[in-house]
Amino acid sequence: MNANEAIEWLQKPFKFEDIEWRAQQAGISNNGNPYCMVLAYVTNRAIMNRLDEVFGPFGWQNQFRDLPGGGVECGISVLHDSQWITKWDAASQTQIEATKGGRSDSMKRAAVQWGIGRYLYKLDATFANCGLGFPPQEVKSVATKAKFKSKSGDQWGYWLPPQLPEWALPKEGN
Repeated sequence: MNANEAIEWLQKPFKFEDIEWRAQQAGISNNGNPYCMVLAYVTNRAIMNRLDEVFGPFGWQNQFRDLPGGGVECGISVLHDSQWITKWDAASQTQIEATKGGRSDSMKRAAVQWGIGRYLYKLDATFANCGLGFPPQEVKSVATKAKFKSKSGDQWGYWLPPQLPEWALPKEGN
């Protein structure tokens, strides 16, 4: 595979099941309805699978460096014309499983340097469907618990992962 073909494969959209969502902002609107703005990102496993598809399991590698202040830097290297080429990015350690989360986040960010999942940055502000209280049984398996902040007091509820626009999903047969 030549370099242009590799870039094209790296930048291909992912299946919906390879996308995860993270709440960026959640609250209660002035009319009393919950809202949640969410961000899409590619799972770390999907990134590793994509690198395996494009370069083979022996044609890429990653390395991590701990940064002062608790951050983590990840470099993803690919073998091209018998030479290793590395692109780096960093992330803070996370509040849950700090080391694992920081490494995972830094790898996701380094993957974007290679074009993997970069198209997700083109999404408009995305708002999830939300509800207060417990989710109905039929959506319980996909609902994410959330605290909705408001001036009159925080309330617990849930949000559901939104659909991706057609342009952000793989074409049939890909």
